[in-house]
Amino acid sequence: MSNVAEQMQQQATEFRARYQAVRDEIGKTIVGHDEIVHGVLTSMFVGGHCLLEGVPGLGKTMLVRTLAESLSLQFNRIQFTPDLMPADILGTNMIIERDDGRKAFEFQKGPIFTQICLADEINRATPKTQSALLETMQEGTVTVAGNRYVLQKPFFVLATQNPIEQEGTYPLPEAQLDRFLFKLVVGYSSREELNTIVDRTTRGTVIETQKIMDGDEIRRWQQLVREVILAKHVQDYIVRLVLATHPEGQLAQPITNQFVQWGSSPRGAQTLALAAKVRALLDGRYNVSFEDIRRVFLPSMRHRVLLNFEAQAEGVSVDSILLEILEKVSEKAEESLATVGA
Repeated sequence: MSNVAEQMQQQATEFRARYQAVRDEIGKTIVGHDEIVHGVLTSMFVGGHCLLEGVPGLGKTMLVRTLAESLSLQFNRIQFTPDLMPADILGTNMIIERDDGRKAFEFQKGPIFTQICLADEINRATPKTQSALLETMQEGTVTVAGNRYVLQKPFFVLATQNPIEQEGTYPLPEAQLDRFLFKLVVGYSSREELNTIVDRTTRGTVIETQKIMDGDEIRRWQQLVREVILAKHVQDYIVRLVLATHPEGQLAQPITNQFVQWGSSPRGAQTLALAAKVRALLDGRYNVSFEDIRRVFLPSMRHRVLLNFEAQAEGVSVDSILLEILEKVSEKAEESLATVGA
């Protein structure tokens, strides 16, 4: 094995160990939800934002808080409400009186100036307020009164929303949804997990979360993720999956043409590539496989595909459509590989 290969393997091994250390620390407080925890950590090591959707009481907010406590990063929570204004998030210019008696404008930073931002119940805010996050989530900057401010990196928005409560809520704009790396659906706990939750929370046990990782180390792992090899035929598999979500497109599947109104943007392809690279590292490899992509397909794409009226009328879910697209495209990809191999 060459020195470069040995170095890569050593880095992958160290990444897995540090990743597991953060995951174990979260596991001291959060019971179960392994795939959800993995999705949140994947978003962090890629440098993307994450949307957690689930009914109240499943531990979404607690998960984000616990993650923040395990990292040496600044953390702010914003409770989204219908009367929340953009200035309440970004900040505003205030009139202050100087020592010499003169008055001047001074920018007072809002809670978005942090490194981990918990946007709790994000769909309760009006579209005007939600749109205030568009620049911040995409560029990591804030523009107020013509002045541009750069946020400290790493920077993550971890948002939660309740899918069943419609009174006083506003659907997230598609442009904002597309800026989330993952959309994770938080389900109910199992019988064993629920017993553990009751034991931990009703006996007065205090669990202290230790700091495991700082911002410099996170940025180092983010760079390592981008160095993982993505072969051309694997990259083309990603491209075909994304194109298969475009209705009436060249690679559209029959179910796409029947039920999909709008398909994924190019961000979907970028997300699949980066998230799959994290999976490869966690599996001890420095190159992405088809299986890595399949494992991150649903959280990467379910918020980027918009269904038409027929799908809504028939009760067809986004996940079911995506799974069929994944199956059909994967079959063709395997056939192509078999032909090349022959």
